[in-house]
Amino acid sequence: MAYVNILLEQPEPSIYLLTVNRPKSLNALNAETLDEIAAAVAEVGKDSGARALLVTGAGEKAFVAGADISQMQDFDSAQAQAFSERGNRAFRAFELLPVPAVALVNGYALGGGCELAMACDWIVASERAQFGQPEVNLGVVAGFGGTQRLTRLVGRAMAMDLLVTGRLIKADEALRIGLVNQVVAPELLRDKGLEIARMIASKGPVAVRLTKQIVQRGQDLDLANACQQEAYAFGLTCATADQKEGMKAFLEKRPARFTGR
Repeated sequence: MAYVNILLEQPEPSIYLLTVNRPKSLNALNAETLDEIAAAVAEVGKDSGARALLVTGAGEKAFVAGADISQMQDFDSAQAQAFSERGNRAFRAFELLPVPAVALVNGYALGGGCELAMACDWIVASERAQFGQPEVNLGVVAGFGGTQRLTRLVGRAMAMDLLVTGRLIKADEALRIGLVNQVVAPELLRDKGLEIARMIASKGPVAVRLTKQIVQRGQDLDLANACQQEAYAFGLTCATADQKEGMKAFLEKRPARFTGR
């Protein structure tokens, strides 16, 4: 697929980089961009050789500054709901993607941008990054999963604070409250992302995929059933060639050579 509003690249074998590429509008998300994001994630998901997906925004000012208000301003209720559902489908694709997705937030991650970052498995932020769900400033609620993912990540009280005040937080506060995993200097953000992706790619591919799957599913289950899912997945991995290679390599004190089988 030829993309207009995003870039999908492979900076290294097995590692994908998705860049929202609308820097003149601070990478704002319109309907077309959401559709391209969903298509790109599907493309990565179909590649059996994929091991990790990095997600960022073009330019130095913004990861994604939000949804495209110029497109939304005249929506009626039905159009707004359809747009929200479109965004939710696009972002849900990251959670259903078999391989880990890591957001590299290089500037403003506001509204839909914060929601996009939260749909990834974790977030690495530049020291210049800022996060927020300022939709109440526009008289609307978050529309792409912000009320739900933010609450799951930082807890109800902190999520309510950010959602109903619309205040922005800097990278250091985002780290403190558990929204991001790591903060790095701006010039090191891409390198840190590639370092993480290489680390993921060096592990057993089947184990990584199943780990993501059971973490996602377990969030919606009680502990006993979630642990049963884990036990089932553990059993599956112990029937793979990668498990035999991984344990043999450990006993022989050498790096494992995983094949994804």
